[in-house]
Amino acid sequence: MTALKQYRITAGSAAELVSQIEAGVASGALRPGQPLPSVRRLAGELGLSPVTVAAGLAELRRRGVVQSEPRRGTRIGQGPPIGSPRAPLPVPAGARDLSLGNPDPALLPDLRSALARCAPASRLYGEPPALDGLLALAREQLRADGVPCESLCVVSGALDGIERVVQAHLRPGDRVAVENPGYAELFHLLRAHGLLLEPVALDDRGMLPDSLRAALERGAVAAVITPRGQNPTGAALDGARARDLGAVLDGHPRALVIEDDHLGAVAGSELHSVAPGLSRRRERWAATRSVAKALGPDLRLAVLAGDAGTLARVQGRQLCGPGWVSHILQSLVLELWRDPAVETLIERARATYTQRRESLLAALRSRGVPARGACGLNVWIAVQEEAATIGALMQRGWVLAPGAPYRLPGSPPAVRATIATLAAEEAERLADDLADVLAPRELSRAG
Repeated sequence: MTALKQYRITAGSAAELVSQIEAGVASGALRPGQPLPSVRRLAGELGLSPVTVAAGLAELRRRGVVQSEPRRGTRIGQGPPIGSPRAPLPVPAGARDLSLGNPDPALLPDLRSALARCAPASRLYGEPPALDGLLALAREQLRADGVPCESLCVVSGALDGIERVVQAHLRPGDRVAVENPGYAELFHLLRAHGLLLEPVALDDRGMLPDSLRAALERGAVAAVITPRGQNPTGAALDGARARDLGAVLDGHPRALVIEDDHLGAVAGSELHSVAPGLSRRRERWAATRSVAKALGPDLRLAVLAGDAGTLARVQGRQLCGPGWVSHILQSLVLELWRDPAVETLIERARATYTQRRESLLAALRSRGVPARGACGLNVWIAVQEEAATIGALMQRGWVLAPGAPYRLPGSPPAVRATIATLAAEEAERLADDLADVLAPRELSRAG
């Protein structure tokens, strides 16, 4: 019995097929990753022509609801842009959940005391969208890292900034070069806008220049680059790699380039930005700097730098919607940035995350378990079978993230462990369990 038969779908047109599959996703009856029948089989089950079914599936792909891959057929997307009762990974009682990518709450500043100190004033319509003091401090930080910041605006987090830049310049069907493996939520966002993903391989120093060149030559009109703390692998650009990527991009001056420094100060690596070259040699570029990991995920704020035309388009679209990021939120971030105690806490967080990440990597290395994590909050662990590994670790009290949502074709199986709260003794136990779960087993036969 196929997924659609279980869902009891009936459709008399391509539009009805689209509507009912979206309804199935919204209700939870059709789940992320669930396979759909072939076009011919689905046409036979629904009494439609293959042309009609193909048209409906093409529209669902354009909307990011389904994905089609060679030899794997068509499936419900891992992150379809439809609200649904999607269940997170189950966490057994007493298990350690290392799947969510959160920072350590103990290393985040106390927001209550900062709110009491900043005492934001009431703001009305027609006032400037960003606080001058916040922009001034942002410019100071970005200039120290070599990021051009003549034009700046404030957005509701790094992904919000990326989405607004994408909306300003790209259209459904455009191809975007992305890291592979890469950030799952970025993949979902781009697919939701009907954009096609062009995978770019990476190593511990970030995107491989030849792979980026190949993606651009295949027709990618944009690229999203993570300069440090890449999610999920922890890759970070060094100076030579940033220059090499810049040289590749120079050969495609019309391509939109977005740099996503989502970890900022807690990445545990110096920033080697491609942005300085972008600002001198191309018309369309942007770079985000988020506060989520350093100050707290609920502070939905990032600073966006870019060329004047792109920033004008982003701000224009903000005016058509929310208008601005809350000045209360901006005042709170400004107060935190000004506080020397918070700066000290961020330094402590950076050092602590580095120590915890390196502890797990050393423990895995000593047991012969291949893993990556040059910087950031995650370690990317190679496995043969993701589902089997996740299940076996869950039985031992560990919840790790499966790698499938982060991988595009060409990237081998892996699982992701967030190290933000992982103590050294826990790292040893996790490495022991991973080594045992991944060890080859002798074949046996019961009689």
